[in-house]
Amino acid sequence: MTRVLIVDDDLVQLRLTSEVANRAGFSAVTATSGRQALELLHADPGIGAMVLDLVMPDLDGMAVMEAMRRDGLATPVIVQTGHSSLDTVVTAMRQGAADFFVKPVAPERLIMSLRNALKLGELETMVRTDRSRLSGTMSLTDIVTRAPSMDRVLSLCTKAAKSTIPVLIEGETGVGKELIARVIQGSGDRAGKPFVTVNCGAIPANLIESTLFGHRKGAFTGAVADHPGKFLEAHGGTIFLDEIGELPVEMQLKLLRVIQDGEIEPAGADKPQRVNVRIISATNRRLLNLTKAGAFREDLYYRLNVFPLYVPPLRDRMEDLPVLVNHFVARLAAEAGRRIVGISEPALKLLRDYDWPGNVRQLENAVYRAVVLSDAAYLETADFPQIVALSAGRAEALRLTSTAPGPSAPVHIDEAIASLREVVDKTAVSDRFMAQSGEVAALADVERELIVFALRHYGYRMSRVARALGIGRSTLYRKLREYGLDEGLESDAA
Repeated sequence: MTRVLIVDDDLVQLRLTSEVANRAGFSAVTATSGRQALELLHADPGIGAMVLDLVMPDLDGMAVMEAMRRDGLATPVIVQTGHSSLDTVVTAMRQGAADFFVKPVAPERLIMSLRNALKLGELETMVRTDRSRLSGTMSLTDIVTRAPSMDRVLSLCTKAAKSTIPVLIEGETGVGKELIARVIQGSGDRAGKPFVTVNCGAIPANLIESTLFGHRKGAFTGAVADHPGKFLEAHGGTIFLDEIGELPVEMQLKLLRVIQDGEIEPAGADKPQRVNVRIISATNRRLLNLTKAGAFREDLYYRLNVFPLYVPPLRDRMEDLPVLVNHFVARLAAEAGRRIVGISEPALKLLRDYDWPGNVRQLENAVYRAVVLSDAAYLETADFPQIVALSAGRAEALRLTSTAPGPSAPVHIDEAIASLREVVDKTAVSDRFMAQSGEVAALADVERELIVFALRHYGYRMSRVARALGIGRSTLYRKLREYGLDEGLESDAA
């Protein structure tokens, strides 16, 4: 559930705005002053948006937005105030406000503004993340997570970034090991320097040495030019050796010499060449088990495993699933040009109940497919047929697909039939205040009909009938006698 911060020194207005946010599916966090709001923003980076009052005694809304910009807090701000002017609106927008409205605001207007602000915040985060990735300056804020099990990962990333110690990242396929490596590099002294990725399992065995360490022209058949190699490309920066467990044994010895001596020897070169490279390696298998089985050199294992870091799978941190889904929906919908607002609760429950063997990468692909195929504003269960098939079976997936709205079989224009319209009964309905003569009914007739209806509705319980009609029991009995309705009736003692 997305958290939104409501800031207002008026306790009544604060409660009303919070109630609207809670009913709309948000989790409202409240603050009664500008200083308290800044403290909450610094302490809780998971706040998605803020509704900010402009007029407050200690620190007004303008000062809060100025402090947010100074401290690098990018939370979208919706400004509300009881007094509006053109200058105030212009100043608030220049300070970075995403929206502006005057109290009192309609609940629908507030909810729509919050949703737009959250969408804007997600898009700004994605743009900032892409820029950071391209510039090699990714930080912990670029990791989308809310799970407590990821707190240790983030803490270790911070510590690893402060040195050039070799890091070994272990975790299942698709958990985001490369993202962790980029964050370690972007948060340390090598931020902005080269970050070179090598998938050791994707390189043919006869090309691994040349790919990693380079070669000179004429070193072997086909070497028509000098090739620097990945280590030289990463000089001064970081090399990320993904799937290090797939590295052939003969290459493991050469990698060990590079780590020990800080030198590479390209094929055909006359002398070694020094390189200044930080090594971050990753594997989707326990490197210790490979070492015990003899598939990985023990001395190289201890060289790489100086700073181990384990990334838990998605099934062990399901708190991240809603925020990841919202993140992917915003980014992928923008890329595909689709107007997708979010995901429905039944569909989100379906995703929560799935184990996700492919982890975050599989989730991203599933959301991408759903975004492309969906025609609605919210992703529904039917938009994830593959997940339904894996969870509940193929029959259930086919049932959902068949019941989902979609194009029918082709029908030739000559065979098309007229669509059936609902027949509306236009028979005149008599008004209870009109007599059969067409004139307005007499007051006594209307009163008699109302008393008869009340008697039947309350089962002839006289006390209840009298209370409902707003008259005393004695008056009720008198009217019953006047209208000839007292036959067989007895006064109740209730």
